[in-house]
Amino acid sequence: MFTVPQLPYGYDALEPHFDAKTMEIHHTKHHQTYVDKLNAALKDAPELLQKDVEALLRDFENVPEAVKTAVKNHGGGHANHSLFWTILSATPSEPSEALASAITKLCGNLETFKEHFTNAAVNHFGSGWAWLVANQDQSLEIISLPNQDSPLLQGRIPIMGLDVWEHAYYLKYQNKRPEYLMAFWNVLNWAEVSRRFEAIQR
Repeated sequence: MFTVPQLPYGYDALEPHFDAKTMEIHHTKHHQTYVDKLNAALKDAPELLQKDVEALLRDFENVPEAVKTAVKNHGGGHANHSLFWTILSATPSEPSEALASAITKLCGNLETFKEHFTNAAVNHFGSGWAWLVANQDQSLEIISLPNQDSPLLQGRIPIMGLDVWEHAYYLKYQNKRPEYLMAFWNVLNWAEVSRRFEAIQR
């Protein structure tokens, strides 16, 4: 059975940027719902319940047709949120030298990268996510995807993701998505993003 991971910090740890009530609801209600629905959909496929959710999404073409939609939506929601919690932190950090070099190659400098990533999130229509991903040739790319679609479904490796569903920010920021995105940079765990990036370089 899939389970919601515990957060490595308290719900109020990211105040005032991400408020405690939103973090609690996001983690215990929204993420929990994706996990519950994924477990329910796969209850008659115990071999799929044995897999890591990322492995399940990477092998999506071999998922039985009857549960494909559930795996895409609820499995994607579980994987996306599980990553999201790890790249948030109240402790400031900076990109590693390797990640900074790759970002410079992609966008010219860190500030331009932040601008491009923010634009991808601001301009995403409706619910979804903005992503920094590694392609199969290990090149980096900024993309946005709808709903709970995972980059893993496209053969890409998610390095950094930002939830732009309204449930992620509406209690504090209402319809002001750009303000939520600016707050994100204040709680981004660059150390974890760097670790994820460097893991694919090995």
